[in-house]
Amino acid sequence: MASPGAAGSIRLDKLLWYLRFARSRSIAQAMVTAGHIRLDGRRITRPSASVHAGATLVLPVGERIEVIRLLTLPGRRGPAPEAQACYIRLDAGAPAASI
Repeated sequence: MASPGAAGSIRLDKLLWYLRFARSRSIAQAMVTAGHIRLDGRRITRPSASVHAGATLVLPVGERIEVIRLLTLPGRRGPAPEAQACYIRLDAGAPAASI
């Protein structure tokens, strides 16, 4: 069987699990089904939605919202440093909004 990266896309729920944004694949499916994830600006509610390298994801992580861009697709659920090398945070240096 070919690795997910070889096909050029991966299921959204599997990606969230591989990148360690969810502790299990069923939790990732629940996050997506509840409508908490945006893929390239569109709200996604299907866990089977395809994600490609270069896509932008907006997702809740604890008490904050993360905006990430995928650099490459992971081939497995590896250690955290391996997962973090697959994406960049787009809001990492953003200044806090003043009211």
